[in-house]
Amino acid sequence: MGDLLPRRRAPRILVVDDQPSIAGLMSQLLTMRGYDVMTACDAEQAEAEVRRQLPDLILSDVMMPGKSGYDLCRALKENPATRLIPFVLITGLSDTSDKVRGIEAVLAEELIARVKALLRLKEFTDELETADSVLCTLGLIVEGRDPYTEGHCERLSVRASDLGRHLGMDEDSILALKRGGYLHDLGKIAVPDEILKKGSDLTPSEWVVMKLHPITGENICRPLHSLRLVLPIIRYHHEHSDGSGYPDGLTGSEIPVLPRVLQVVDVYDALRTARSYKPAHTHEQAAQTMREEAARGLWDADLVAEYFEMLAQKRQVA
Repeated sequence: MGDLLPRRRAPRILVVDDQPSIAGLMSQLLTMRGYDVMTACDAEQAEAEVRRQLPDLILSDVMMPGKSGYDLCRALKENPATRLIPFVLITGLSDTSDKVRGIEAVLAEELIARVKALLRLKEFTDELETADSVLCTLGLIVEGRDPYTEGHCERLSVRASDLGRHLGMDEDSILALKRGGYLHDLGKIAVPDEILKKGSDLTPSEWVVMKLHPITGENICRPLHSLRLVLPIIRYHHEHSDGSGYPDGLTGSEIPVLPRVLQVVDVYDALRTARSYKPAHTHEQAAQTMREEAARGLWDADLVAEYFEMLAQKRQVA
C-alpha cells in the first residue's frame, strides 16, 4: 500500500559560486543529505537556472565576476515570482583553500541546520500559497452559481491589477487587487440560491442576508496573513463615497483605496454584462453612467477618470 503513495519531491537547492571547488563541496554536502542540488558559476547562470526551474533555496557567494551575490539577491527579491525563495549569502573568506577548510571544519553542520530551517519556512510559505489558490477556486465556484457572471472574477482580477499598475501602485497592492478580483464576493458562498439568483428585487429581509456577504468573506480569509491586503477589498467593495453603501456606511477617504479601485472595475463590468433584469451597456453608455454616478457621490470620481483614461490608452495601442 505504501508503494502506491506519491513520493515527496526532494527540496531543490541552487548553489552559486564562481569557484568550482566550493560549489562542488557544497553540492556534495547537500546531496549526501538527500537534497536535489543545482549549481551555477555566476549570477547570470543562476538567473537562467531559476527561470528554468524554481529552487526552494539559494546559497550564493557574495563576490563573483559580473553581478555580485547582493545584486542577484536584490533582483530576485524584487520579482514577485521569486521573492519568497530563501536566499543565503556566504562570505567571509577570500582564499579558496581557506574557504574549503572553513566549510569542511565549521560551516558544514551550521549550514545544514540553516538549510533545514529555511526549507521548513519555504514549505510553510508554499502551503499558504496553496491555501490562497483554494480560496480563489472557491471564489470561482461562487461565481459559477450565477450564469450571468461567468468570467466576472477573471475580468476583475486582470482589470483591477491593470488599473493598479496604471496608477503606479507597488507590487504588493497589485497582487492584492489581482486576488481581490477572485475573492471579493467569496462571502456569497453563504447566501442561499433563491436570494443570490433573484436579481435586484430583493425584499428588506433578503437584503439583510445579502449585505452580510462582505463580512462573511472577510472572516473566511482573515486567518491567512498573506491575504491581509485583500481583506479591505473584500469588506469594503460595496461601500459608496456618499456613505450609502454597506456593510459599514463609510464615506469618501474612509474607504481604503484598494476597494475603491476594485469597485470601479466591478461597476464597469456589471454595466457591460447582460443580467436577467437588464441588457448590457455599450462602453460609451457605461462611461456616461459611471461618470454621472461618480458626480452624485457613489464612486471615486478621480479613479473613474483614471480607469477610462487607461482603457482609452489600451484602445490606442490596440
